[in-house]
Amino acid sequence: MTDWLTPAGAPAVLVTVARAEGSVPREAGTHMLVTAHGQQDTIGGGHLEHKALAIARDMLATASAASAPVPAPRLERFPLGPSLGQCCGGVVWLLFEVVQGALEDVLAQLRQRRQEDSCRIVAIDGAPESRLVDERHAQTHLRTDAGGRRWLVDAVNAPKAHLVLFGAGHVGAAIVRALAELPCTVTWVDERDAMFPEHVPPNVTIEATDTPEACVGQAPDGASYLVMTHSHALDQQLCEAILARDNVGWFGLIGSKTKRAQFTARMEAKGLSAASMVCPVGLPGIVNKAPAVIAASVAAQLLMVWESQAKD
Repeated sequence: MTDWLTPAGAPAVLVTVARAEGSVPREAGTHMLVTAHGQQDTIGGGHLEHKALAIARDMLATASAASAPVPAPRLERFPLGPSLGQCCGGVVWLLFEVVQGALEDVLAQLRQRRQEDSCRIVAIDGAPESRLVDERHAQTHLRTDAGGRRWLVDAVNAPKAHLVLFGAGHVGAAIVRALAELPCTVTWVDERDAMFPEHVPPNVTIEATDTPEACVGQAPDGASYLVMTHSHALDQQLCEAILARDNVGWFGLIGSKTKRAQFTARMEAKGLSAASMVCPVGLPGIVNKAPAVIAASVAAQLLMVWESQAKD
């Protein structure tokens, strides 16, 4: 499903999970962009989303009337058990905003700041107001000021997980596709510029370079690395560079147990411990070697790693 920050190309309503209590489908800070005939992203599906789509499209219909004023932001409370018959049982507050004026500008800024943490503030009551603010370490929440005016403080944070992927072959391309809508950013590295597709997902940056090993040191602390180039010699060169640097979050090398043994022996001969190197990559028990299967397995493995790191 398309990311909510992708331009809708039509009149739209932004739906934000402004507050969530108890067991709920999605957490506060989740967004969905709704048009008259479609949606981008999801607030969790089910009856809650069905109701949200109906409210958003009713606002769009009102906004399209020539003589009607643009609807103000609308905050709605949904008890999931009693009113919607969902087994989650929690309570969700949704904010509905017609995308126009200041909100259009804010969304354009957020698209340019995908790699940065951002925070927007929205006036629920009174004069319309929507802008980005410098509020660090914010979490999405509702706030009432001294005058009783309600605001949404909405944290739009960049993904913390970052993967440096070496290799633009069939498996590398499949992994990029598998990670396209996951909460991460990817630096995709290869010496062969012609191997890269014309279009890549918004979370991917291409590095076509004759010195791919330089990308190891340029990556942020805690980054993950995945090596799967067309050359075993280059694979080993990259492995040595990764093992030699500090603050590596995770490191995987595509290959068999035999390849791992060979690479381990060569690197240990150079004084490098390969204990942290994951090879083969992917979840145990998945043996199909089709690129799409490997990509699904590796994506699941990375998600497990990244969620574990986020808890530390």
